Amino acid sequence: MASKKKILKKIRIVLTGNFEKPEDAFNFFDKNSDGALSKDEIVALLKEAEISGFLRGIVASSLIGGYDFDNNDKVDWKEFKQALSELEA
Repeated sequence: MASKKKILKKIRIVLTGNFEKPEDAFNFFDKNSDGALSKDEIVALLKEAEISGFLRGIVASSLIGGYDFDNNDKVDWKEFKQALSELEA
């Protein structure tokens, strides 16, 4: 199974290699433009990062569980920025 460090590295590569700003990445994956990433939208980001299909749902649920501070089962921009701060660490 891929380690958390490897998964985060792949996500960082997608975000920094394909987008000029974090906001661009967030807006790209926010397909319905509701200002938050749903589990399906996070799974799409993980697919782009070449995370194994088996792991995508688990990782998406973990990201939501770890960063969904308002408990709406989505990751909004503020929560996304918090997750990004850990990618940079």
